[in-house]
Amino acid sequence: MSISRRKFLGWLGTAGVGATLGKTARAASNKHFDGYPNSDGVLFDDSRCIGCRKCEEGCNRVNELPAPERPFSDLSLLDTKRRTTAKTYTVVNRYDNVSSERGPLHQKVQCNHCLEPACASACFVKAFTKTKTGAVIYDESVCVGCRYCMIACPFEIPTYEYDNAFSPRVMKCTMCYPRISKGLLPGCVEACPTEALTYGKREDLLKIGRERIAKFPERYVNHIYGENEMGGTSWLYLSSVPFKDVGLREDLGVTPAPKLTAGALNVVPMVVGLWPVLLVGIYAINQRKEKIERQEKEEAVATAIENARTEAEAKLSEAMEKAEKEKTAAIETAVSKALEEAAKASEENAGDSAGEDAAKKPSEEDS
Repeated sequence: MSISRRKFLGWLGTAGVGATLGKTARAASNKHFDGYPNSDGVLFDDSRCIGCRKCEEGCNRVNELPAPERPFSDLSLLDTKRRTTAKTYTVVNRYDNVSSERGPLHQKVQCNHCLEPACASACFVKAFTKTKTGAVIYDESVCVGCRYCMIACPFEIPTYEYDNAFSPRVMKCTMCYPRISKGLLPGCVEACPTEALTYGKREDLLKIGRERIAKFPERYVNHIYGENEMGGTSWLYLSSVPFKDVGLREDLGVTPAPKLTAGALNVVPMVVGLWPVLLVGIYAINQRKEKIERQEKEEAVATAIENARTEAEAKLSEAMEKAEKEKTAAIETAVSKALEEAAKASEENAGDSAGEDAAKKPSEEDS
């Protein structure tokens, strides 16, 4: 990855701030955090989802993401299991081989906005923040591109802009933080035509989920996924079948990520202190690499030009030689043709003379 001077100095400044904070550096969190009280969330009910992909379309529109290669109306994409990407914050997958009276079930995939996010606990420059709304948001201006968040996330959600070489970002669902901050619904919730998605206070959503399970015990598994998984998430799920059958992990336990990583994160202040040195090394390596690449490109261009010139000269010489041969052959052909015509004309003239002599002899005898 090419590093601009501006980007490098920005990183160095961020790292320097962390270094001056010493052991109190807020680069990463190893403290237990129960989440903000009264935060918001979304409840997804797979018994109501019809796989129309309207939520994908709504997400794409409000987040101003690139248009997909195939339209959202193309439901054949549901034949393949998909995951989120840097250009797609949410996807819907279909599960055909499940025990459901309704037939195939659908599952929506996006960031679950953990109460104690693994991505935030792993990020030593605090690029990820759990907000009071419940949304986990990302600050690209301090991100150093280490991608520890991608490794840490148990749901494999954060993705990286590998096609953006100059200012790559970690991309994921933000629960439409700019919209919910204004009192608007997340794009996917607003677009859902069957109310498979419900937005509201997390505690209210848990009550709604329990009421549905109590009212229709034959329809739902007696559990709300996300209530306690990994310490709890702001995105909650109701399902008609075991959650593992619709792509949700059941092996995560209830321990929050920061507790699992507390020991490793104790060394973060030291890492932050050494980060400027590491960045200088990375910068120097990249500068040398770029210099070598420039030299190699210049040499390659010079070689290509010389080869092209040599090849052009060879082709010109060959063309001239060929033209000379063709010219000589044409002259020889013309001379040969002229000689043949002259010989033919001479023979014809000789024949005519002989005929005239033969015609004159009787006349002379008669006289």
